[in-house]
Amino acid sequence: MGPVKDMGEIGPEDVKALALGLRRLLDLAGGLVDDVGEPPPLVAKVQEHLGCDLDSVVSVVSRFETWEHVNLHRGVEAYLAAHGTPEPGWFGVSGQNRGHEDIVDMLVAARRQKNQGVGAAEYTTAATGPDDSVDIVQLGLAPTRAPDGTPVLIGVRGYNEYGPPACKLEVLAADRGAARAVGVEVEKLMRAHDVFRGQVLAFGVSEHRGNELVTFLPRPALDADDVVLPEGLLDSIEQHVVGIAEHSEQLLAAGQHLKRGLLLHGPPGTGKTHTVRFLMSRLHECTVILLTGPAMRFLHQASALARRLQPSMVVIEDVDLIAMDRSHSKGGSTPLLFSLLDTMDGVGADADVTFVLTTNRADELERALADRPGRIDLAVEVPRPDAEGRLRLLRLYGREVDLRADLAPVVEATEGVTASFIKELLRRAVLDAVRRNGSATPVIGDELLALARAMTDQRHALTSTLLGGSPG
Repeated sequence: MGPVKDMGEIGPEDVKALALGLRRLLDLAGGLVDDVGEPPPLVAKVQEHLGCDLDSVVSVVSRFETWEHVNLHRGVEAYLAAHGTPEPGWFGVSGQNRGHEDIVDMLVAARRQKNQGVGAAEYTTAATGPDDSVDIVQLGLAPTRAPDGTPVLIGVRGYNEYGPPACKLEVLAADRGAARAVGVEVEKLMRAHDVFRGQVLAFGVSEHRGNELVTFLPRPALDADDVVLPEGLLDSIEQHVVGIAEHSEQLLAAGQHLKRGLLLHGPPGTGKTHTVRFLMSRLHECTVILLTGPAMRFLHQASALARRLQPSMVVIEDVDLIAMDRSHSKGGSTPLLFSLLDTMDGVGADADVTFVLTTNRADELERALADRPGRIDLAVEVPRPDAEGRLRLLRLYGREVDLRADLAPVVEATEGVTASFIKELLRRAVLDAVRRNGSATPVIGDELLALARAMTDQRHALTSTLLGGSPG
């Protein structure tokens, strides 16, 4: 035995050695306890169903992204419906130290320390649509059988703050092959009952740890009359995106590819996003995945979802922002943009997937797209509206307003503005009418003209620019 150290001489290595020694002591004591008496109820329940001792149980674990939790639940429920589960079905684990351990580790701890027991399954709530949600298992086990009849336990473990950002499927059985077969079947059923299919989805960020989120959005309801573009432009866009979708089978039979890329470019506020919303309306059974801002980091996940859920459309708004992001590069390259182009290229040509990119700065993309041809099949400029377009926009945004106005002077006064500018013009006109009359109507022509001139006045140059007004 070495010399006894003074308390001031004890360092981190000494503390670590002490901890390891205590852990070995606990393991030895646990092993001795295991040999004495009956197993605790939780362990006995598992062993009774599986027909073997806990030491013989194998666990096959599959991990999924956190947003797949609801699909994992649906896949498991479909499996249980097909293969049965004895009453009362789902059960859980009670007690402490359940934050980060796999289910099989909980069972070993329960046998050793006897501080965990049979409890109720834990549930959480998950969205299944913009306005719908369902309760799903957060932590629980369900007894059932493998396709070959072997007894198995299916365990579901949702994301928790102590572990990595993932949800898990754990299948326990005496036979590894049987456990693996259950996992494969559950994954197939997850895809068959995928809650994301045909939805409008947006990747986002929350303030919580493990902040990968998928949000359901309502699908817009627009028709062609709601979109004001130069003559023939919307038809060209619709034919490229919707036309290919409507004739996909014939195109594939003729050896033609389905994947397509659309770039909408033009000044802010001209209607690029509005045009995308129209395409969402037309492709009413198509899965739509939206990426913007910080969500750009989910490019690969979005692409994988698009392949899985085709027909699908991936919308990447303001792509010029990633084209200009050189914060993680040298020599002026744009790695995130190249990652996007590689991701687009990685989707098979026969996949019914549309990539729609919007940008205010086409010049930031031109070189990259020219160096990698084939990613974008159609580039469309969405310009500032001409006089006819401005008249149509005034009527469109004023269709629910008593618009007692000669619109010709207003059209002339708004030369060079965008759709966003005219939309705001009508809103302010209605607000002014409410202040004057206590009602949203009428909107008088002279007042509308005066407001249009005021909004384009040089004293409001910054606001005008932000709303897409004339740059001059």
